[in-house]
Amino acid sequence: MTLLLIWGNTSLAAGDDDPLVSKLIIDQLELRDTDEDETWVLDAQGWVGKDLHKLWFKVDAERSEGNSQELELQALYNKAIAPYWDFQLGLRKDLKPSPSRSWAVIGIQGLAPYYFEIDSALFIGESGRAALRLEAEYELLFTQRLILSPEIELNLHAQNDAEHGIGSGLSDIEAGLRLRYEIRREFAPYMGIYWTKRFGNTADFARQEGLDSSEWQWVIGIRSWF
Repeated sequence: MTLLLIWGNTSLAAGDDDPLVSKLIIDQLELRDTDEDETWVLDAQGWVGKDLHKLWFKVDAERSEGNSQELELQALYNKAIAPYWDFQLGLRKDLKPSPSRSWAVIGIQGLAPYYFEIDSALFIGESGRAALRLEAEYELLFTQRLILSPEIELNLHAQNDAEHGIGSGLSDIEAGLRLRYEIRREFAPYMGIYWTKRFGNTADFARQEGLDSSEWQWVIGIRSWF
């Protein structure tokens, strides 16, 4: 499920060619369901700034069985470097799972040829930790209202982090397929499927906790603009 909220642009002065603008996007507010439990996922972004320079915020959270399983916050400086492409630099803080982790962030996001939305980030952490995240999403229009949206995310880590159940190398792949119907542009209910696969030591850590290395989930939700 994806819920998209957009807060209107604002200008400091009438007639300003480069006004101060802001936006809040809740990119996912998703219920994922399996035979064992239900999980809520929040993926949100927001920014404030001008055409070329913005302050950007990102939030990723996951809650299951009444407890927060993941909570990741990012604060980034965003600079437009080419048409449809932005460079990002800032900080990331993982509050959940415990113990917390802090990272420096270097990223690039934008619109690739054939309209693939790309978001890539290098994270440099404490004690020699480093991670790379690659995300891609595409929208396939069956009609002007019926849209299929596949997406994929890959996470790689430079070293083992047993406390967080993360192994070195390719740690996991996440993929989703969501079909939404836009009742209007600002409101679109949808349903779909989500798949995750853990690899290497990450899979071993999961099995030690009684978890599967691979999992399918049904998802349901809405995508909405305000």
